[in-house]
Amino acid sequence: MAHDHEDMVWRRDAVEQVLDARERALATRPTESVSLDQIAGRTLASPVVAQADIPNYDHATMDGYAFDATDDYPLTVTDVEIYPEDEPPSIEPGQAVEIATGAPLPPEANAVLKREESEVEDDQLRGTTLEPGTYTYEKGSNVREGEQLFAAGERLSPIDAILLGDLGREQVDVTERLSVGVLATGTEIHERRQSDLDSPMLMGLVRSWGHDATYEGTVPDESDRVTDAIADLAAEYDVVVTTGGTSVGHKDYVIRSLADLGTVEFHRVRVRPGKPIALATLPDAVAFAIPGKPLGAHTISTLVMRPFFTGETALPAVEATVSTDLAMGPDGFEYAVPVTLTDGVARPFGHTDSPIDVYEDTFDPSVLSSSTRATRADGFVLTETDLAEGDPVDVIPYASVER
Repeated sequence: MAHDHEDMVWRRDAVEQVLDARERALATRPTESVSLDQIAGRTLASPVVAQADIPNYDHATMDGYAFDATDDYPLTVTDVEIYPEDEPPSIEPGQAVEIATGAPLPPEANAVLKREESEVEDDQLRGTTLEPGTYTYEKGSNVREGEQLFAAGERLSPIDAILLGDLGREQVDVTERLSVGVLATGTEIHERRQSDLDSPMLMGLVRSWGHDATYEGTVPDESDRVTDAIADLAAEYDVVVTTGGTSVGHKDYVIRSLADLGTVEFHRVRVRPGKPIALATLPDAVAFAIPGKPLGAHTISTLVMRPFFTGETALPAVEATVSTDLAMGPDGFEYAVPVTLTDGVARPFGHTDSPIDVYEDTFDPSVLSSSTRATRADGFVLTETDLAEGDPVDVIPYASVER
């Protein structure tokens, strides 16, 4: 297959194609119902719409006294106390009623005076001047009936159980987890001359992104065997993830095999390290071909493959300043520079000042991509331009893209 510099796509364009592939895959996914304690990492099959106002009554957010804030002190305290389980009584103008946090307000009340700001003597209440709405949780102020709170295709997290529970949901419909077969290519790995460092990492990513991954072993750099192995996995799994064999060498057969079996949507993204990633659409599966160098494999998987499994494209970052001048390579690439982060200072990992000496003045993604020690970095900085000591940078922690 012929390749040139113009074949490459920018990361944002690659991610759009990945999201399109995700949408097509989800459109035909079976669904299942899960309880709220099981929603973490799952993908909603249909929107969630509020069936009623929440809360469905005004209630107190502090222990104290409920009354109409337009009344003047002193107010007469009734001999009734209201608790969350009670039906609220009516009160007359000039009256106040003792109330507990979470209890419903009387229809005539619109504010709550905190107990510690109140003074009661002979059933006469005095306190600070309040505005209507003080320490009250007003009906419908949280959710309005008919409002859509969650979209189909949204990936849920444990915190979502709170709102879903408040909406009265005990279970929600989610798409079934994707099944993923992971295949390592390379004669040196197949013959155990080198360790397969990528497959365990990729399987861990897929699982942390909420799906099921199975290791399907290795295949040597032989065209027919690579093609047959991918075809077999595509018939069994929803997604095939291969490692290695994605470059343009004589024994790099993965991309050619994917082209024979289906459509290669893109091959090579303008990110270093990790450039030679590919996405392919096969008759019965989606395939990602991940380059073999370990750090590059992790970097490009989290930047490009992750949105397929999670639907998320945001890259949460921590603000820092860079510790040293660092030149990048040729223009036309995003460079993912691994860094350690200490006291707001990002130190490039692999620089001569770091635990490993890979480069000095110019970032070297090719060599660093093979370094297993570089995985001890805290995250990476994305940049298309040179960095100067003291420059502000956004550090993307590895932990933020691994979930």
